Amino acid sequence: MATRLEESELKDALAGTTWVIEGDSIVLDAEFSDFAAGWAYAARVAEVAMDANHHPDILAHGWNKVRVTLSTHSVGGVTDLDVDLARKIDALQG
Repeated sequence: MATRLEESELKDALAGTTWVIEGDSIVLDAEFSDFAAGWAYAARVAEVAMDANHHPDILAHGWNKVRVTLSTHSVGGVTDLDVDLARKIDALQG
């Protein structure tokens, strides 16, 4: 079973990334050149999440923005599962 990370562990794990801590979740806001690029990114995030069997909240908003929110609901916070998926999502932008 996944264990909730302490805030200091989470800050260390997210250092050097654009993920931010919001409450019991980590959040990534991304902006794209147009509507289609944003939706294509959201679809790629969904594919990575399905492969990991760990499913974030994905919000496409505005005409070119996507917000990804990760949390392990069963423990009420962020775990290594979330951090691992965040790294895979970061690789999509690389």
